Amino acid sequence: MKKSLKKFSVFLSSVFIFLIHLPFVFAKTLPGTHLVHNTSKTNILNTDDELPNSSKTTVFDSLHLNTLGLTKQAYDYAIRGFQTLRSMGKLNNDSVIAIIDFSLSSAEKRLFVIDIKNYQVLFNTYVAHGRNSGTEYAKKFSNKIQSNESSLGFYVTGDTYNGEHGYSLHLEGVEKGINDNAYKRAIVMHCADYVNENYIKQKGYIGRSLGCPAIPEKVYKPIINEIKEGTCLFLYSPNNYYLSHSVFLKHAS
Repeated sequence: MKKSLKKFSVFLSSVFIFLIHLPFVFAKTLPGTHLVHNTSKTNILNTDDELPNSSKTTVFDSLHLNTLGLTKQAYDYAIRGFQTLRSMGKLNNDSVIAIIDFSLSSAEKRLFVIDIKNYQVLFNTYVAHGRNSGTEYAKKFSNKIQSNESSLGFYVTGDTYNGEHGYSLHLEGVEKGINDNAYKRAIVMHCADYVNENYIKQKGYIGRSLGCPAIPEKVYKPIINEIKEGTCLFLYSPNNYYLSHSVFLKHAS
């Protein structure tokens, strides 16, 4: 009888010990909140690491810039140079970028002013090229004084002034040997009465300047006010000489 009671007592003790440890057994086999939290944190970090590259594509695609005519290559190069200028401390306005895509006909709206932080196309309109750069398309480019040709590359916008063409915007060409004579050549952004759709209907293209990126009279003031005093302006063309000699594009690559 005593032996039976002793065995039963041992059995009860074993059952009691098992029941005490049972919650810990299940805790190890079921996924816990702490584990899920760590996994989420890892995913967030990976996403953040990809933002600098993915954000460029997202802006271009989300705003459907290709449907407006802007080429992907022009946009990608613009962003590369923009990032370089920003890292150099050249930009007072790092929310907006202005791109002129000279791969397009002058009969197309090839000036794009884009708010890349708030995902907005602020302006999309016509812009002239130099009279010696070509007729409908800009094909020749120069940094020489009195060449009457457009100069490609990256500019930083300066202050405004009232001159021969009224309210105008100084432009600083920041690429040596490519557009750094902009100030000496009086290359500025201003309005022109030959930049309009009626001119296109008559000629098939807009009028041409002496090298300045002239824009329509109807929108020149708000555009100039938006990009004045430290905004990146990029004049693009798939020009082999420029693409192979631009220090900004090489550095960014």
